[in-house]
Amino acid sequence: MLKRTNSFEDRYNRLLQELRNEILTGGLRPGEFILPENTLSEKYEISRVSVRKVLAALVDEGLIEKIAGKGNRVRIPGEDIRRETLTVAWFSTSYELDIIRKLIAIYEESHPYVRVELLLLPEAEYVDNVVNLIEYGFGPDVFILSDIHIRHLIEKDRMDVVSPYVPDRIDIERDSYRKVFDMFTVDGEAVATPLVFSPVVICYNERLLADAGPEQSVDDWSDLLTLAERATAEREGGDLIDRYGFCFSASPNRWPVFLLQNGGGFIGADGTRSSFADENNVEALQFCADLMYKHKVSPIFSHGSTYLAESLFKKERVAMILTTYYFMNEFRGHDLRWDVLPLPKRKRPGTLLLGAGLAVNRQTQLPEMAKHFVDFLTDKPAQTMLKQQGCTIPMLREVAEDNSLLDPDIHPECYNVFLEALPHATTLRDMGLRQSEVELVQKELNLLWANMETPEDACRRIEALLNERRASAKSQ
Repeated sequence: MLKRTNSFEDRYNRLLQELRNEILTGGLRPGEFILPENTLSEKYEISRVSVRKVLAALVDEGLIEKIAGKGNRVRIPGEDIRRETLTVAWFSTSYELDIIRKLIAIYEESHPYVRVELLLLPEAEYVDNVVNLIEYGFGPDVFILSDIHIRHLIEKDRMDVVSPYVPDRIDIERDSYRKVFDMFTVDGEAVATPLVFSPVVICYNERLLADAGPEQSVDDWSDLLTLAERATAEREGGDLIDRYGFCFSASPNRWPVFLLQNGGGFIGADGTRSSFADENNVEALQFCADLMYKHKVSPIFSHGSTYLAESLFKKERVAMILTTYYFMNEFRGHDLRWDVLPLPKRKRPGTLLLGAGLAVNRQTQLPEMAKHFVDFLTDKPAQTMLKQQGCTIPMLREVAEDNSLLDPDIHPECYNVFLEALPHATTLRDMGLRQSEVELVQKELNLLWANMETPEDACRRIEALLNERRASAKSQ
């Protein structure tokens, strides 16, 4: 015989779980009295004897105490407090870690029955580690997911590890930005709640550009080249370059902006075959190579290190770089005068969008606590702290656009450039690439960056490789 879904056991467990969650998430505070036994009996349709058993179980857990003649109240935590552990996974290179640690301390202080364990995982194998932990029942209850991680999970067909969750209070159009939520939307459903985001922008050294001559706008590629030429300086008495006006980056989160600005892309209009040999791509990549080899306004960059450009920028050896608000956190404590500009355009405006969100483990044994922690990190107080103490843009619109929170020791003067960039921003997933294809293109472009292949040859060869891979995958 099938068990009735509204059985006594279901109602009993619902009362136990809901009371426990109310206490753990702070809905019932230490010292507050629980509803009377007869009220709970009527609400959950179980006997008062059963209600007393539930309350006795919570007494045994150390969450409540029975006060003679008054009822049951949430226990005021003492030294013998028993905490429920909520595990939160984060990748170890995150720029927000110091702030997250502070927020965890605040959360634990206001939720004395909860201990948040921060699990740091290497960035290189982050997705595999999270999936394996969940597979073996040791998975985190909540975990950070970047746009890159989303692409990994989609390609590995492991979106099943995520329980889609967005706080009910968040109206995307009113409270955040549609394009930011689109990064975490799969098959029409938001699978995670965005936490922070950043478009790719130009970061420039104010002193080096001032030394280069009168102020100049950077509206298109020719403006960028002119300014880079003025800011490039040879060292006196030799053939060495003292500083470059611009530093090209071969990071997959940087160089594709030139494709976007020139109307190029990776995949054709049919969404299935690569169109990488398109003349718009060839032209964009020729401009990138010319920055290094023809105009010599950028150091020769023959490898895919993400941080070479940023490293040279911090040493004041380049005047301009493509970067994100994430990396601007590196400039805290450095004696740099710097600011940001929107990217130039060619045929159209365009930039890449990056983001990080919070996901709930589908198998968590603490689903309500996990959701409550996501609520906490995406609510105004936590989002405000993220902005006040870091440069990365919080997803909550009223915080992101609140100029009273800007600190000149942390934020660039033109912080709000992101508002100009966002309408023209897209992601690598929007451009049709799977994560393995991003990695293939990245590897195969090394010959071009090393000046060992023409843009035309590189584009034709990579287009063939992408189509061959897609055909092979389709036939399997």
